[in-house]
Amino acid sequence: MTEILLLLIAFILLIILLPVVIIYMLLKYLLTGKKRMITVWACRTARSIDVFANVEASELFNDILIKSGGYKFGNKQETISSVLGKNQVLKTLTKVGNGLRIILDWIEPNHCLLSINDDLTNTTKQ
Repeated sequence: MTEILLLLIAFILLIILLPVVIIYMLLKYLLTGKKRMITVWACRTARSIDVFANVEASELFNDILIKSGGYKFGNKQETISSVLGKNQVLKTLTKVGNGLRIILDWIEPNHCLLSINDDLTNTTKQ
């Protein structure tokens, strides 16, 4: 029960703090004009959210985005795009997984393949 309470508190803090931090960083950028600062922050924050989602939604992603035998989601150092790219190479994406890959590749050509992190492995197969 303590774990559930801690999870709820952490979630509430995230919901409250993230919008405040976003506004703060945008205002700081507007006042200082430091493009590099906002770019680094945005990339770092996006990657953190991406990795968080890869871990926390791994059961869901493993069930709907990849076929049996695919490279699994859930590595706490890997992005969703990296896992999609590895499964693209293995030809183990489901129709939903391939649809997500197409959207990401539309935003940035070959995004999932370019995102593959070969230094990370997940030996557990679906």
